[in-house]
Amino acid sequence: MIELFKHLMPLDFKWIMLNYGTIIYTVLFLVIFIETGLVAMPFLPGDSLLFMAGLFARSGELNISYLFILLFIAAVLGDNCNYWIGRKIGVRIFNLKFRGKPLVKKEYLDKTHVFFEKHGTKAIIMARFVPFVRTFAPFAAGIAEMNYKKYLVFDVIGGALWIGGLTTAGYLLGEVEFIKKHVDLVCLGIILVSVLPIIIGYLTGKKKK
Repeated sequence: MIELFKHLMPLDFKWIMLNYGTIIYTVLFLVIFIETGLVAMPFLPGDSLLFMAGLFARSGELNISYLFILLFIAAVLGDNCNYWIGRKIGVRIFNLKFRGKPLVKKEYLDKTHVFFEKHGTKAIIMARFVPFVRTFAPFAAGIAEMNYKKYLVFDVIGGALWIGGLTTAGYLLGEVEFIKKHVDLVCLGIILVSVLPIIIGYLTGKKKK
């Protein structure tokens, strides 16, 4: 398992396929599920992994239809698991008291609830494309007790756009010679573009202060 993880983080698909064969579908499913479903695992390579999966599907080593279906299910199940963890457990944790005071002030929880009721639909979709944020957004929506039916609809839409968009991009660009020769650089570029909104938001907030 440790050896698998060593090759998974740098997205060494060839090693994984050579050693695990078709079980790679299970590995990809678990990575997407864990990244979106466990709030403590936001560092897994979601975006670049989807793009690489699309590239390998283009070369015929993976089936693009299987990828769409399995990874979409993993993304939606993961987010929903995270939502209910936040809704059932998160609020209880934040309601715990330390030296007679709550860990998180009630007004902060109330503000979170108001935010997700007002902007939650956009946030759930947009969060899919931002590392770390996509892991914490479902958890926060659960804590805020966002209307579940509304959450589920937009979570499904966001999941379809995220999985479909990045795997399709990898599949369509899989024959571009530059990309085939510089896969590492492309994956690094995807990561940089993904975290750009976080960097811009941080710098903007700091400037306003």
